[in-house]
Amino acid sequence: MAVPGVALLIPKFLMVNYLGIYDTYTAMILPLIVDAAGVFIMKQFFDSVPVSVEEAARMDGASIFRTFWSVVLPMAKPALITLTILSFQGSWNEFSHFLVVTKGTAEHQTLVTGLASLISGGQGASTQYPLKLGTALLTTIPVALLFFALQRYFIRGANEGGVKG
Repeated sequence: MAVPGVALLIPKFLMVNYLGIYDTYTAMILPLIVDAAGVFIMKQFFDSVPVSVEEAARMDGASIFRTFWSVVLPMAKPALITLTILSFQGSWNEFSHFLVVTKGTAEHQTLVTGLASLISGGQGASTQYPLKLGTALLTTIPVALLFFALQRYFIRGANEGGVKG
């Protein structure tokens, strides 16, 4: 997390090329699935789950998997939704990743790379500011819709239904 994303562009290109997935949808999706921030968020959440909740499930006869699946994972809903929103927003607005793992052809062009092409005059529209601003607005709509659809989970506590004080 301390290494700037720009410093990882060349290793990212080399790995994608080595795996033979350069300029494919797999290269566009696979490297963005897991990131260090997501691992950190989930680790911090699972560390905050009270041990007494797990012990109570074990006392009731639940296996380790059943304890995780039926008790701990439902408690993690706010953390998972937060991670979903942050991951979607991060990958939706990612420009440099898509620039590095694709050739830039129209087949694998995302909305963000298309907007950059439009702004730079690549589409022959270098002075059409209403078109540029309208396209920029369109890129924000999916992230805003996802956030507003899931915002009620932000205000709920992480230990909802856990241990009573």
